[in-house]
Amino acid sequence: KGMRTSCGPEVADIFRQHGPAYRESHRLPRNHLRVMRAIEACRTAALGGHKDQCDRCGHLAISYNSCRNRHCPKCQTLRKEKWIEARSEELLPIEYFHVVFTIPSELNPLASMNQKVMYDLLFRSVSETIMELANDPKHLGARIGAIGILHTWGQNLMDHPHIHCIVTGGGLSPDGSSWVSCRKGFFIPVRVMSALFRGKFMDFLKNSFKSGDLVFHGSISHLREPDRFDAFRRQIYRKKWVVYCKPPFDGARGVLQYLGRYTHRIAISNNRILQIRDDNVSFLWRDYADDNRQKNMTLKADEFIRRFLLHVLPERFVRIRHFGLLANRRRKDNIARCSAYLGTGKTVTNVKIKPETWQKQLLRICGIDVTVCPVCQKGRMLRMAQLLPYRCNSPPWLSRCAL
Repeated sequence: KGMRTSCGPEVADIFRQHGPAYRESHRLPRNHLRVMRAIEACRTAALGGHKDQCDRCGHLAISYNSCRNRHCPKCQTLRKEKWIEARSEELLPIEYFHVVFTIPSELNPLASMNQKVMYDLLFRSVSETIMELANDPKHLGARIGAIGILHTWGQNLMDHPHIHCIVTGGGLSPDGSSWVSCRKGFFIPVRVMSALFRGKFMDFLKNSFKSGDLVFHGSISHLREPDRFDAFRRQIYRKKWVVYCKPPFDGARGVLQYLGRYTHRIAISNNRILQIRDDNVSFLWRDYADDNRQKNMTLKADEFIRRFLLHVLPERFVRIRHFGLLANRRRKDNIARCSAYLGTGKTVTNVKIKPETWQKQLLRICGIDVTVCPVCQKGRMLRMAQLLPYRCNSPPWLSRCAL
């Protein structure tokens, strides 16, 4: 079956129907509760909204506010497009590579129980691996730039932490006086990246254990013992650490298309959900082990919610990070210098632009004009009334929903 295109069941429907019972039977952390309730309330009267009327045909429409939570399937489009627009100004006329770093599946239980620590270790290992090898004259001998994007899921919604990297195919020379390009179509050997990535991650993991940053409960409680943890580390070290470097993108357009697919993706989009029947949820997934075939999967609603919540990130955790030349602190200066060496003359300005309404942003970035009447297609929808949230006392999760 193809991807569902018509209106149908959503993650919010699953949470509304089965969320109360799930919260009753499971002890959930605060950030999980906030995410569930924000998604349930998204674009409903619970968040308030406004009433508009067409100045031509008189059509009335009520629109409810979005929750703006970063885990909500309905709240990513404008945020994604604004982020991509900003990145498009920073693209250079060079090759860009897509590199993926994955940890062995045996580490998944430890990562799920220690999300912030383990995901930070993953980012640090990836960034140091890329930067160190690129700086090595044996490989490139230049300071490159990269964007790392954390994904924690597989197509079946199980935990699968990995980082997608967009890497510049070249960088500044050690003294900053020139641009050094990669060999055409080739970045750094994946075996070399895999070996260094494994060594760095396992070293950082050892230090985290010694400093007491890790917790061990349930099925991994035995790893509290130093001898057991050392044996576990040795076992993991012998596993295959997958690093995959895809062919370079097809120019700037290819990079932007990639960014559009990956940057603000969540564990599952609404258009993959097929039906909610009784206590079951059916959705589409791709089985990469079976020639990337698209299949249907049916789970109990409780299991679907459990898997979805595996991918709720810790509060304020940054899942898109910039390294090297693209690090936030010096990015504008670095891009200006690289552009000068590449002969583009591109600069990234610091001029403050007058704030736009979300309607104007949506029109400028996506070409969607929500002020046009959906009925007569000629009139303008004018604001008639503001609708307050139907709850007199707003619950605490409403004020901090965009975690």
